[in-house]
Amino acid sequence: MGKRLAALDDFRLLAAALVVAIHTSPLESYTAAGDFWLTRVLARVAVPFFFMVSGHFLAERDWKGVPRLLKKLALLYAVSTVLYLPLTIYSGGVGRWTTWARRIFIEGTFYHLWYFPAAMLGVVIARMLTRLGKPAALSAAALLYLIGLGGDSWFGLAERVPALEALYGQIFNVCQYTRNGLFYAPLFLLLGAEARRMGKRKAAAGAAFALAAMSAEAFGLRGIGAQRHDSMYLFLPLLMAFLFALLLETNAGERRSARRVSMTVYLIHPWTIVLVRGAAKALGWQALLVENSLNHYLLVLAGSFGCAWLLCGWRKPGPRADARAWREVDLGALAHNVKTLRAALPEGCALMGVVKADAYGHGAAQSARAMQRAGVRAFAVACLSEGIALRRAGIWGEILILGYTGAEEVPLLRRWRLTQTVADAEHGRALAAAGKPVRIHLGIDTGMHRLGIPAGDFAAIRALYQCRNLKIRGVFSHLCVVDSLAPADVDYTAGQLARFYETVGWLRAHGYPTGKVHIQASYGVLNLPEQQCDYARVGIALYGVRSTDSPVRYPLELRPVLSLRARVTSVRTIEAGECAGYDRAFRAERPTRVAAVSIGYADGLPRDLSKKGGQVLVRGVRCRLIGRLCMDQALIDVTDLPEARAGDVATLIGCDGGEALRAEEIAEQCGTITNELLSRLGGRLPCRIVAKPV
Repeated sequence: MGKRLAALDDFRLLAAALVVAIHTSPLESYTAAGDFWLTRVLARVAVPFFFMVSGHFLAERDWKGVPRLLKKLALLYAVSTVLYLPLTIYSGGVGRWTTWARRIFIEGTFYHLWYFPAAMLGVVIARMLTRLGKPAALSAAALLYLIGLGGDSWFGLAERVPALEALYGQIFNVCQYTRNGLFYAPLFLLLGAEARRMGKRKAAAGAAFALAAMSAEAFGLRGIGAQRHDSMYLFLPLLMAFLFALLLETNAGERRSARRVSMTVYLIHPWTIVLVRGAAKALGWQALLVENSLNHYLLVLAGSFGCAWLLCGWRKPGPRADARAWREVDLGALAHNVKTLRAALPEGCALMGVVKADAYGHGAAQSARAMQRAGVRAFAVACLSEGIALRRAGIWGEILILGYTGAEEVPLLRRWRLTQTVADAEHGRALAAAGKPVRIHLGIDTGMHRLGIPAGDFAAIRALYQCRNLKIRGVFSHLCVVDSLAPADVDYTAGQLARFYETVGWLRAHGYPTGKVHIQASYGVLNLPEQQCDYARVGIALYGVRSTDSPVRYPLELRPVLSLRARVTSVRTIEAGECAGYDRAFRAERPTRVAAVSIGYADGLPRDLSKKGGQVLVRGVRCRLIGRLCMDQALIDVTDLPEARAGDVATLIGCDGGEALRAEEIAEQCGTITNELLSRLGGRLPCRIVAKPV
């Protein structure tokens, strides 16, 4: 599969190059009008784009990432201020403390660093405006932008109105430009938050029209001398709305390296300008490297990107992910499964993604991020450490710990905003006695006899509701035989459901808030009619497999997310009667070509897989496993595949050519379920992302 376009991240690089153009005027030596259009019209999309990207991703997280973003921006701003302090002092820009305070909080401590205070203030204002609702928020931000417009490119017209002239006089006593976090940033942040796909043709046509209109506006205002500055145009928000929609239409992934490089270029390019000009002066090459504006731009651009690559892209060489054995994770398939499962749920029932055991071997952080992008807002894990790892990976929303957490860990539950399952009455009392409020879901034991308060033990349940520090946000239970359609098991499941809903009904009848109610797991969705619950806790089905190949009542079109592959490391021929592997477990009955494959039971494969008829795909051909599976190696028979060579890819789970080895097939061979098979895949197996969610 070819590399997919990460349009939003890739455009950051172009935006950074346009910012460099603003500060170097590439066409000034050739055409004043052309340079004006490039640097004062076209390049003006760069900073609004950065704001819109921030707004877009903040909105995806329901603006829960604001504190984290503000901390990041503040840190970058502080580091950049120190970085440019020598130039600030050299240029005499320190000034009085009032001037310095204004620069720190409004205008930036160096000419390009205005972005950081503008972004921080803009994010705070945009977040406050969202509480008014979408139409009101956008209207308020547009009004602020129009006020700023009158102090920017339209100032020459605005100042003809006495009241406006007085207004802008007061504004300019506080800040030199209206291109700032109050008038400029909020609108683009909110436009990014509300960005929608509209089709490539419509978006491209709209962007072309808006660019043409903005160009005419800019040259018209320039012609009459109306511009005080040239960052804000009437048609700029329209252009950005269409341009961002076009990028969304072509975006199919992410490229984190582009984010780092573009931000680094933005930060360091003024220093590059100083160094290039200093070097040109020292060498006597000013005419070639400075006075020739295009050469100057290209050299600054190359220097800035080169330094950014050294700072961001330099990594000590390490092994390739596919050098030995690896997991391939198709996040596009995961997004498809999320969509399919959500469509199967009744209205009002949300999907809770179960990502315990490293998302059943699929990589918890990357899987949860993909689900979050697909609209999932609640997750379940097995233990405290898994919940903390998700938070550290940037996952927000509800994270429910399904297993036991001791009362001594309440501070960590609170710090990481995790929700804890109450295992039994004693556990609930211990959590409450820790002395701090803790969010919990109340487990109800309806017949599995593992965790939870026994259904019908209303005295124990009432006592937990009366515990001051237990903030009960949900009630749930587990169904233990819902994967079976045997009549006796179907009856047992019906009994569990009845006991659960009887308990929920008692709670509601007695005025106890139930919070989120949930009882379905994967097979609860596949085998039960619609349940009127708030969540469905889906685990194994999310990853496109079933625990076994047993039939289900409501099959869904789910796609396997994980493939397991390894390398053929050696191929040799042994004669009839010779043995291979530990304990001479394999004896050749004919001249046999034996291939070694770089994967073993330390990677999570069942040790007796070869005894159970295990197979491997090489070049689309099934080859049987032979001998004993080793800790790090496996042997396969490739006699009937004469073209097999060292370096070939061996597929243990997944597709190769027209053949496929399903996880369900392997689990059945080994007398287990896919849940165990996949979650045992070892941590030394790196994950390769082969498709991003669209």
